[in-house]
Amino acid sequence: MSVTVPPPVPASDLADEVLARLVIAYPKGAAPERVAPLEAYMKNVVAFLGIMSTERRALSRTVLDGLPRPDEADCTAVALRCWQLPEREYHYFAVDYLRRYVKRCSSGFLPVARHLVTTVSWWDTVDALAAHVVGGLVAADPGLARDMDAWIDDDDLWVARTALLHQLRYKRATDTDRLFGYCLRQAGHPDFFIRKAIGWCLREYAKTDPEAVRSFVTAHRDRLAPLSVREALKHL
Repeated sequence: MSVTVPPPVPASDLADEVLARLVIAYPKGAAPERVAPLEAYMKNVVAFLGIMSTERRALSRTVLDGLPRPDEADCTAVALRCWQLPEREYHYFAVDYLRRYVKRCSSGFLPVARHLVTTVSWWDTVDALAAHVVGGLVAADPGLARDMDAWIDDDDLWVARTALLHQLRYKRATDTDRLFGYCLRQAGHPDFFIRKAIGWCLREYAKTDPEAVRSFVTAHRDRLAPLSVREALKHL
């Protein structure tokens, strides 16, 4: 696994206010009876407060009520400080915040996104960061595609999964050379999460160009894992 040095947390009055509200609001929605099932479902990777998604989003709205839009430093501070808290719901808040304000961030935010991907890593945060945050950054600055070319070969499977999934929402703007090339570069990966991601990104692009995906899978079926093939062709 790759190791990243945590980026410094910038000073941010807005982050101070967000976190002050957040650590008061979220515990009010905690439900101890839900904690064990949630933690078991997430393979005990991280602790939970036991807040369901609908209630969590309602609490988040109260946290953000009346606050201004952030700049990049604010986004960085909010995300990193949330990630320092032990319960997963705070990480979800950070992901939702970044999804909402990713256009306020420059390409310089990518190392922060990588830190989030590689810290307390599991599919629930990684996939949203990949499709909505990293994908948004690369869409805004195509030069970051070169970083994705490095991420796809990273020893950390979550970094490689992020590279596979970062174009998930691009539709006709998808760089198909990279999409198909990344799938082939990781086709022999032994881990379920990489094989599943290959099938997922192909299945999603098949909604835009089914023939291209069908042709790719047909040509490379011998290299792709059966799981990847099943996922890619699920709706074709």
